[in-house]
Amino acid sequence: MLQNVGFPGLMMILVVVLIIFGPSKLPELGRAVGRTLHEFKTSAKELVSDSKEEVVSESKS
Repeated sequence: MLQNVGFPGLMMILVVVLIIFGPSKLPELGRAVGRTLHEFKTSAKELVSDSKEEVVSESKS
């Protein structure tokens, strides 16, 4: 679905977001998205490391 979005599509999305939220809210929105992605990546890494530890501990038993 998102593979077909090119540069013109991204520009249209950016203009719509700018119209909806306004220029003063965009930095705040960007920070919120960045924090959310960072927390998601951290949680995913923890889940992967926990599952790897379980596999290693089960193979030692």
